[in-house]
Amino acid sequence: MLDRIFDYLDFHFSVEAPIVLLILVLLEALLSADNAIALAAIARGLEDKELERKALNFGLVVAYVLRITLILTATWVQQFWQFELLGAAYLLWLVFQHFTSEEANDDHHHGPRFNSLLQAIPVIAFTDLAFSLDSVTTAIAVSQEKWLVLTGATIGIITLRFMAGLFIRWLDEYENLEDAGYVTVALVGLRLLLKVVNDNLVPPEWIMIAAIFLILGWGFSKRVGTELTQVEPEKSEVSK
Repeated sequence: MLDRIFDYLDFHFSVEAPIVLLILVLLEALLSADNAIALAAIARGLEDKELERKALNFGLVVAYVLRITLILTATWVQQFWQFELLGAAYLLWLVFQHFTSEEANDDHHHGPRFNSLLQAIPVIAFTDLAFSLDSVTTAIAVSQEKWLVLTGATIGIITLRFMAGLFIRWLDEYENLEDAGYVTVALVGLRLLLKVVNDNLVPPEWIMIAAIFLILGWGFSKRVGTELTQVEPEKSEVSK
């Protein structure tokens, strides 16, 4: 029985396996920055920080199950361009919803508001699944051994939860970070759309990573309340 499971997962340990696993984990970390900020921004649609934390925890548990299912069926899924089209449409819809919705007065939050965890959890899970359509393809290109890809995905989802937790805190500190995150979501959505139209039009991975880091650099460029602290000294001088 175990032999059959190992054969299905292509479980053949070799000296190169730890190196490949390290590469997969690094790829997950690099490619999940935009994913993490998107999930953090979605979780902000809940009422308080405790609900945000629970939404990320439960949402990523469901996302992990969906991601493992995607990996195990990747060969079949890759035969149907409709999955990538749906993923692209979903991500671009999230971006459209973000930039066309009104900003909340209290926390600069765009996007949907949720009344309960049950509303937020599916959105978080399916957002991660849409991102995974791109990252799983990259992971399988690195290694054909499913057990390595599954291990990388497991470590990746834990890293994603940690990064999303950091971004939730940073979203309160940096004014442009949420918008920057959704711009990177748009890049991933457009990349999936290009894969459907013509694979030759898809930019290489290093260009995507460089673009994401440049956009996030802009997102971290301005702290909330910076303008206020600059104006206050001017007011005090006028009063003198």
